Amino acid sequence: MSSSLRADRRIRSPRAWSLRARLLATQIVLLAVVCAVIGVGTVLALQHFLTDQLDDRLAETGRRSTGIFEFGPPPSPVFRPPPGFPRRLIIRDQLGPGPAFLNAPGQAARTVGAVVSRGTALDAGVITADGTQAAISDEAARQLADVPLDRPITVDLDGLGDYRVIALRAHGPAQSIVTGLPTSEVDDTLLTVVVIFAVVGAIALIVGTTAGIIIIRRQLDPLARVSAAARQVADLELDRGEVRLPTPIVKVDPAAAHTEVGQLGLALNRMLDRIASALSARHASETRVRQFVADASHELRTPLAAIRGYTELAQRKSADVPDDVAHAMNRVESETGRMTQLVEDMLLLARLDTGRPLQRESVDLSRLVVDAVSDAHIAGPEHEWSLDLPDEPVVVIGDEARIHQVLANLLANARTHTPPGTSVTTSLTVDTRGTAVLTVADNGPGIPEWLRPEIFERFARGDSSRSRRGGSTGLGLAIVAAVVKAHQGTIDVRSKPGSTEFVVTLPGDPQQAHSGAKYSA
Repeated sequence: MSSSLRADRRIRSPRAWSLRARLLATQIVLLAVVCAVIGVGTVLALQHFLTDQLDDRLAETGRRSTGIFEFGPPPSPVFRPPPGFPRRLIIRDQLGPGPAFLNAPGQAARTVGAVVSRGTALDAGVITADGTQAAISDEAARQLADVPLDRPITVDLDGLGDYRVIALRAHGPAQSIVTGLPTSEVDDTLLTVVVIFAVVGAIALIVGTTAGIIIIRRQLDPLARVSAAARQVADLELDRGEVRLPTPIVKVDPAAAHTEVGQLGLALNRMLDRIASALSARHASETRVRQFVADASHELRTPLAAIRGYTELAQRKSADVPDDVAHAMNRVESETGRMTQLVEDMLLLARLDTGRPLQRESVDLSRLVVDAVSDAHIAGPEHEWSLDLPDEPVVVIGDEARIHQVLANLLANARTHTPPGTSVTTSLTVDTRGTAVLTVADNGPGIPEWLRPEIFERFARGDSSRSRRGGSTGLGLAIVAAVVKAHQGTIDVRSKPGSTEFVVTLPGDPQQAHSGAKYSA
């Protein structure tokens, strides 16, 4: 899976978010839900209230229109009709289209009315915004004729918009009188309230988010300090050497010691105190062991030198002693040499462990590689040795004797643990940062996978294909790693059946220019 897909999955999956992000997102969602519920509930309640008010006005208008239709308008104080004059208004008057009750006093603008008989609107009209009457479309008249009795409903009248209408029963030839009032006032009020709620809700979300960020950051600051302290400890080199842990690693406010974060900080401090005690005990034990190894190695050099001297003296008179005694003296000399080499290696490692400074001088690494490969060619003529060097010399700063020992140990390791006929190639390059990169590669059987993590440990042993032969002490690669580390370099191994590479990097001169060239040894 590509890194972009993994990053996209982390962005999409809330489980991959930080605690701060999840708390903030939860707060924003809850605040948005609360605002939405309050807004929707308020709008619905307000709509119900305004609709009830409109229905009350509609019922009053309907009763007034029905009464005017049945009994006519109230008599004028100036003109009183004579007895026997019909007061009922038939359907319309002379002021415009539509029923006569639309002209009665108290009728609001945009009021719609119709006289319905047997499902047909006999007469229908609307009061315009300027107070005059106007006809409505046939479709709107048909919609008014279909309004049920005594129940206000909302109808989208053709060409007029949404209306709240009611039909009341009338006496005489007309079966019902239909009146209607527009819902525009209710709709406008609701729209205004919705806009106000949206603006107020957005402001509340912004303010709540800002406040949430500040509050969550302050509340999680102790947890962030605990995390930073844990990272600080994780970055320390705890595997070896003396380790000094800050005490306490996390400062816990006594007033907040009972909180979850306070308890975490106290637990971390207690854990680190115990770790510091264990590391101090381990360091003291390692120091005693290293001092013992150094003292023992140093003291063993004198008797070993004496043994070698006496064996060399005895071998000068090998002709005067029996053959079995001469053979025994040869074995004593051989094992004394191996023992001397082991003591020297252990003493070198003890000195490197104590941090004894190495010499700092310019070293021609190209010349050392040529010399080391030449020596390896003499020691192992059954192997194929080759060089891959740059045209220009590669110069590093370090201890020439120790760097030569690194090369010799790597080549000896390749010679000892690979069968005859194996090809061993030593290459040297310089990267763009001026770092010297030394590679020793062979096409041997490879290093077992289980052995690779501990190959640079002391006295590490491989399987039969890389067993101890030719006087190997198991300290060669440990010395290589220690010397390279003392030079602020790195060493890495890559191995598989048929290919093994040891890659050493050493700080060099970045101004060294080079290009590849092939040599044979």
